[in-house]
Amino acid sequence: MSALVLVERSGSTAVLRLNRAGRHNSLVPGLLEDLLAALERVEADPDVRAVVLGHAGRSFSTGGDVGAFAAFPPQSAELEQYAQRLLGLLNAAILRLAALRCPVIAAVEGWLTGGALGLALACDMTVLGEGARIAPYYTVVGFSPDGGWTAMLPQMIGAARARAIQLENTTLTAVQAASLGVVTHLAPTGEAEAMALSLAAGLKDKVAGSVASTRALLRWDPEVLAHGLERERAAFVAQVTRAEAAAGMRRFLGGADAG
Repeated sequence: MSALVLVERSGSTAVLRLNRAGRHNSLVPGLLEDLLAALERVEADPDVRAVVLGHAGRSFSTGGDVGAFAAFPPQSAELEQYAQRLLGLLNAAILRLAALRCPVIAAVEGWLTGGALGLALACDMTVLGEGARIAPYYTVVGFSPDGGWTAMLPQMIGAARARAIQLENTTLTAVQAASLGVVTHLAPTGEAEAMALSLAAGLKDKVAGSVASTRALLRWDPEVLAHGLERERAAFVAQVTRAEAAAGMRRFLGGADAG
């Protein structure tokens, strides 16, 4: 079985790529386990000065794999256990990214939807290709928000905007996402990773202690973030096992493809 997260080196920068391109890098336990393992390797390597979190294929990630959820009997204990496991791993990956000892820059092309948004929000900077799109999809599929849509996004763009985007299932263009402050940089389509690598190379030339202090003062409070993500997990698990969620998944899988 091929790795679901590829790890490469570009000088002192580690490049991690989500590698489930055939499913738009949708999130499953194996991918998140591989991501956590890759982040542990990065954390233990003193020669790594920065990390770029990118992806294989056309889309960064379309969030949790709806087909994987739908494969379980509706309203079953097995479905509940799967949701608990998946969101536990997602939350762990977000917290690990947010606490990483060196700067992390996300490089995003294509679609970034659902809980995968949290992987980008946890990074120090996010480069978005001009053709990329961000959308929640929760009120369409029938899920409850996860991946920091309530634990992180409101602090970045304001509660009212975050609420409206999720309730209306608004799709943000790259320009809209940048103007709201969801992402920090825009790149021509197809060049997000190249720009992220350039930003990472520039950071290694900055004073290391100053970079570390700046990040420490501005990073997410780990206890507050963990609490918010845990609230999301509990609400998600309660919602995904309801009949309306099963019906929403059937509708979504029958006629929608975010990518």
